[in-house]
Amino acid sequence: MMRGEAREGSRPAALLLAGLMVVIGVFFLLNLVLGSVAIPVEAVWRILWGDDEGLPGVWGNIVWKSRVPQALTALVAGAGLAVSGLQMQTVFRNPLADPSILGVSSGASLGVACVVLLSGAVGGVALSRLGYVGELSLSVAAIVGALAVMALIAYVAMKVRGNVTLLIIGVMIGYVASAIIGVLKFFSVEEDIRAYVIWGLGSFARVSGGQVMLFVGIMCVLLPASMLLVKTLNLLLLGGGYARNLGLNVRRARLLVITCAGVLVAIVTAYCGPVMFIGLAVPHLCRGLFRTSDHRVLMPATLLAGSALALACNLIARLPGLEGALPVNSVTALVGAPVVASVLFKRRKGDDADE
Repeated sequence: MMRGEAREGSRPAALLLAGLMVVIGVFFLLNLVLGSVAIPVEAVWRILWGDDEGLPGVWGNIVWKSRVPQALTALVAGAGLAVSGLQMQTVFRNPLADPSILGVSSGASLGVACVVLLSGAVGGVALSRLGYVGELSLSVAAIVGALAVMALIAYVAMKVRGNVTLLIIGVMIGYVASAIIGVLKFFSVEEDIRAYVIWGLGSFARVSGGQVMLFVGIMCVLLPASMLLVKTLNLLLLGGGYARNLGLNVRRARLLVITCAGVLVAIVTAYCGPVMFIGLAVPHLCRGLFRTSDHRVLMPATLLAGSALALACNLIARLPGLEGALPVNSVTALVGAPVVASVLFKRRKGDDADE
């Protein structure tokens, strides 16, 4: 069914994918042009090609040091979150599964909390005052916390068979992490609490300088690697029994997909903070837009749509006329929540019609 479905809808799917690429290009350019300081498109083009003679020097600094890093970060972060969300929803066969459901984001938050909230209470120096060293410490702490939870989840996944049990364990990890963070907040100084809250709002502007190329480089390795799981995801979509009959080691495949999704979330959360709703909403958008369950189409579509949505949210977060930038999570929630609600409402109407 999937092969025929993919062949019949190949031309429209190819056109839609090409359209998503165009949308990404437009949003990327708008991210470079619009902001608190409006820069003409022609000037941005000249700056990108190094022909900035006669242009204000501040424009070049804004484009290269602020807007290009933000746009690149949003581009790859949105793709990573969307792909991990699709993988989670497939492996758990749950439309409400998202990248944070196994507690990976909570683990990253706990790692950051341990560093940020204890720095002032124990060391006497707030981490927010340490500049680049402080930012690097946040990234390292988030990666360590997320990967520690991933190791625990991977161990549990090898011991239990049911997806529901694994989901419950992930939720419990999130509750435990939140409880520990609450205790740390109680004993922390006000400046450290503020720094932690700001990190928790999520931002694509946090990645700058050499961190951008490292982050983009890591994601450019992880995203193509996740494409290698397309066949595995299609088999898992058939159900455990059919997948086993076709020769798939379901337990190993499930562990591989969960690990891939978890690492994507861990890296994005480490650099950008916990960004919500992109991983939950984009797979639903792509299923509705492409009208297929074949991951050969859904994986690239989700990757592109995630990048486009993240660029759009980053653009809305710093619209001209706004002082500073809105928290990215506020924008993603405003965009993603109605999408998920509408998808679930349509599915409910379809179930009622079938009855």
